[in-house]
Amino acid sequence: MIVDCAIYRNGRRTESPRDFSDALAEARAAGHSFLWIGLHEPTEEEFGLVTEEFRLHPLAVEDALKAHQRPKLEIFDDSLFMVLKPVLYEPESDTVTAGELMLFLGDSFAVTVRHGPGAPLGDVRRRLEDEPDILRSGPASVLYAVSDAVVDQYIEVAAELQVDLEELEAEVFAPAGGDLRNTAARIYTFKRQVLEFRRATGPLAAPVQRLAEAAGVPFVPEGTRPFFRDVSDHLIRANESVEGLDRLLSDILSAHLAQTGVRQNDDMRKISAWAAMAAVPTMVAGIYGMNFEYMPELRSTWGYPAVVLFMAGTVLGLYRLFKRRGWL
Repeated sequence: MIVDCAIYRNGRRTESPRDFSDALAEARAAGHSFLWIGLHEPTEEEFGLVTEEFRLHPLAVEDALKAHQRPKLEIFDDSLFMVLKPVLYEPESDTVTAGELMLFLGDSFAVTVRHGPGAPLGDVRRRLEDEPDILRSGPASVLYAVSDAVVDQYIEVAAELQVDLEELEAEVFAPAGGDLRNTAARIYTFKRQVLEFRRATGPLAAPVQRLAEAAGVPFVPEGTRPFFRDVSDHLIRANESVEGLDRLLSDILSAHLAQTGVRQNDDMRKISAWAAMAAVPTMVAGIYGMNFEYMPELRSTWGYPAVVLFMAGTVLGLYRLFKRRGWL
């Protein structure tokens, strides 16, 4: 559905037309004006009117309707098409959810198509309307404002994930006694969140860099290059944060596996020590359980106490030996 539709003239919002086809013609005729239409998960029928009026390329339209695209920048004859993947951090479940934003830029128009719950553009539009100097750059100002908001959100999510990673790190390096399987599951779940985040930030670097250079990119004036350079700088920071999270997670996973191996070795040593201590009385009892007629100390008054003391002394000696060596 159409969330918002407005004409911007000389950096100011003028009106919200009901018929965007007439509005586009009006914006083109007035000069220094453009039409911005915002849509949220439009159906094929709803988007068909926009496609016909703005002459959008069918391949880009297909991508905008089906979503599930990687961040990219494509240039067609009559329009520019860009895909971004905003991310949303959910503190209740400590998960990262990625949405999709598609932008079409052309002669005096900007069309934004949003999929998923993340990155509503109402706040972006209001902030941009408070900066008429940027709005005067035309449809490229919409591309800049949306890209800047998405990348700034990347940095915020990276900070939230850093806090979660520190908590996970403290859990891994805490004294023994925690649930190893639960910790391993948390590490792998966290790694999947970082991977989802990386799929959003990594591929976006090349398109933003191209916009910052503004080389052969239509509908992006030369004066907007500093704005996109700023977005590129922030995106570099976000990508560095994501790569740092991924490296730390790999190190934590390695440390956790090493701790698991050490703990398993400790358990095996304890089991071996107790088995060795149990083996001595078992052996003696097994010998005296045999039905031979002539065995030493069978008829001795002190035979039974002597054997019991021997077994107890041997077990106690083994216990002290294993304790001294750290096996128990």
